[in-house]
Amino acid sequence: MTTLSNYFYSLSQTPHRLRKRMLATWTPDQEFNQVRQRSGADMKRKLNWYDLIALGVGGMLGVGVFVTTGPVALHQSGPSVFISYIIAGISALLSSLCYTEFAVQVPVAGGAFSYLRLTFGEFLGYFGGANILMEYVFSNAAVARSFTEYLSFAFGENNPNVWRVEVHGLPKDYNMLDFPAVALILLLTLCLCHSTKESSILNLIMTVFHVIFFGFIIVAGYYNGSTKNLVNPKGIAPYGVRGVLDGAAIVYFSYIGYDSASTMAEEVKDPYKSLPIGIVGSVLITTLLYCLMALSLCIMVPYNKVSHI
Repeated sequence: MTTLSNYFYSLSQTPHRLRKRMLATWTPDQEFNQVRQRSGADMKRKLNWYDLIALGVGGMLGVGVFVTTGPVALHQSGPSVFISYIIAGISALLSSLCYTEFAVQVPVAGGAFSYLRLTFGEFLGYFGGANILMEYVFSNAAVARSFTEYLSFAFGENNPNVWRVEVHGLPKDYNMLDFPAVALILLLTLCLCHSTKESSILNLIMTVFHVIFFGFIIVAGYYNGSTKNLVNPKGIAPYGVRGVLDGAAIVYFSYIGYDSASTMAEEVKDPYKSLPIGIVGSVLITTLLYCLMALSLCIMVPYNKVSHI
């Protein structure tokens, strides 16, 4: 009976303990010491500021040009889509400065999860961390599926689903299994698990080629385009200021990934110097490339013909 009464007493205390745990906050000292003791050995500090810039640029660069720029130019901003990117870039820069301040004060691997746990408690920390994980899962899945389509076109196939397996009985648009996308994600996951330094080198190489490709497109657009396309047929801002701001809200999606550098804080050699340079530098470089690319797109063709590219 004593054991049963103790059990019911503990059960009755569960809401109180859960509420206390949800609102409990951690101190920076706890984050530095207790979490590391539970995790085991400290992470090796091998990353420099240029590794963080490559990581941030590699995480952000690409989505805005290939997914959002065309539709936003056509339906929201017109030729002033580059102004939308500037506004979104300023917003991302201000947010990245907040990440930088937290990352310098608490240079651990938790990222936004650790920052929320320190300030608002464990429940909001868990909620924020879960949302970030969901964000990366969905974005990686979308990019991997797009990779299969681009790869099929590169091999001369006109059907984007040629390398996908159709499963009968599932709802439409959910019945195409993309094994190349799964293989790509598994391959990159193995690279990340192998070593932080080696994976950062691979990311640096891929980012360099990505920037070179962007530079080629930008130069080609400016060389072959015409500035008349910026004002034809209805001016540089055919949808007005509201259209520019609506476009900025949409292209902000292109900057997802600037917070990835802060999660590497525990693996940076000099976090007080490298983190601000890495986080802010990656946002500035990406903003510049996005603006030049968007401007190049609108110089090549009028905004109302972007969908025909």
